[in-house]
Amino acid sequence: MQNDSQSFKDGFLWGGACAANQCEGAWNEGGKGISTADLVPYRPEKVSANIADMDVSYEEALRYMDPSFAGNFPKRRGNDFYHRYKEDIALMAEMGFKVFRMSIAWSRIFPTGYENEPNEAGLAFYDRVFDELQLHHIEPLVTLSHYEMPAAIAFKNNGWESRGTIELFLRFAKTVFLRYRDRVRWWIPFNEINMVRTSVYVGGGCFRSRSTMPLESLQYQITHHQLLASAQCVKLARRFMPEAHVGCMIARLETYPMTCSPNDVLRAQQENQMNFFYTDVALRGCYPGFARRYFRDRQIEFAVEPQDEKILAQGVADFAGFSYYMSYLASCKEGKEKNAGNLVASEVNPYLAVSAWKWPIDPVGLRITLNRMWDRYRMPLFVLENGLGAFDRPDVDGRVHDPYRIDYLRRHIAEMRNAIGDGVDVLGYTMWGPIDLVSQGTCQMSKRYGFVYVDADDEGHGSYKRLRKDSFYWYQKVIETNGKELE
Repeated sequence: MQNDSQSFKDGFLWGGACAANQCEGAWNEGGKGISTADLVPYRPEKVSANIADMDVSYEEALRYMDPSFAGNFPKRRGNDFYHRYKEDIALMAEMGFKVFRMSIAWSRIFPTGYENEPNEAGLAFYDRVFDELQLHHIEPLVTLSHYEMPAAIAFKNNGWESRGTIELFLRFAKTVFLRYRDRVRWWIPFNEINMVRTSVYVGGGCFRSRSTMPLESLQYQITHHQLLASAQCVKLARRFMPEAHVGCMIARLETYPMTCSPNDVLRAQQENQMNFFYTDVALRGCYPGFARRYFRDRQIEFAVEPQDEKILAQGVADFAGFSYYMSYLASCKEGKEKNAGNLVASEVNPYLAVSAWKWPIDPVGLRITLNRMWDRYRMPLFVLENGLGAFDRPDVDGRVHDPYRIDYLRRHIAEMRNAIGDGVDVLGYTMWGPIDLVSQGTCQMSKRYGFVYVDADDEGHGSYKRLRKDSFYWYQKVIETNGKELE
């Protein structure tokens, strides 16, 4: 039977993604409160050793909260989107964006998280951003929690360790749902909700030293509270915005067995299952059996209240979103050489090249993960992040040539198209970092993802002028042809 399905459907949502804490800057303007992300310093000694260090201790955070403390905190600057959003959105429109995935900084709406009334200046800023997107016919896709929260909640509640944080988050969610319900149709409660397995501070606003729980129990206590909050966000959205789409999101860690040994195959299966645990709960409304065994075998215990099962069951998400940067390997043998990754290190895959940051490059893995998720959920999928961090430098004429980025994205988009040909329902593709921003893991500006170069360095020096890279014009053609032209 002839099949013409291997193409992107009409209305496919092409665009890009960013996070408030990595691009906005203006950390102390417009009534904004200090966030947990504002307390993460640039640590060049860790970067030079290829170590992503995102954690901040309680004692460090107290020092960094002092206005007189002198330090380099790049996420307080971002790429200055707060002041340049009109210019940046115009550049996205020039590329032909259909959708822009962004986040709303919780501390810009509720500076400490405990206020009874929101900060009107913060709400008005996002009004202006949505006005500009509407002017250019770009749909906003909004993440509510993208690796930041008001620092006051971290200090008082130890972040998401406390069940009381759910109520504070739902107040924030309800406020922005009501304010923007006629402007925003696409929502994600939590970015990469599994991040808490890497850092309880980044993923959960939690200071490890302030908790008496064993680490794994703490990680899943935080996760449980976030899953409850996510489910209740879905219910709130359906109440106030019946036509809205509310999804869930994980960092997809597609894991292969190192060998065909049954033990390695089982290990890879278990790694994939625990990666899918988060979306299983969000899309099926209950804890899967494999997770219950995982908790039992590892003696992981956390507080669950009798009504929680009902809350999860009543707040099932509409679609599954995920980030995909690389694949991983699982082995039962210890001591093997490992590659760096965006969340975890992995054994070296000899069949794959690596980026400048030693992240494996595996376009076929995107097709594999799209098929795996489609087979598992039979729900629409959204590729919410995919991109290449690289060292980009303008030439003497002020041009930025980045063929490596074009090659990376071309190959991944081609495999996404192959997955669509396999029958997978893909809603859209928002590549990570359309305009250079501050790296989440290393706080670098010099680790660049964008189609647009930002003239700024890791210390904040530079004009912050925007320059179109070669990939800008390539992506423009991809969108114009709805993915038919990838060369």
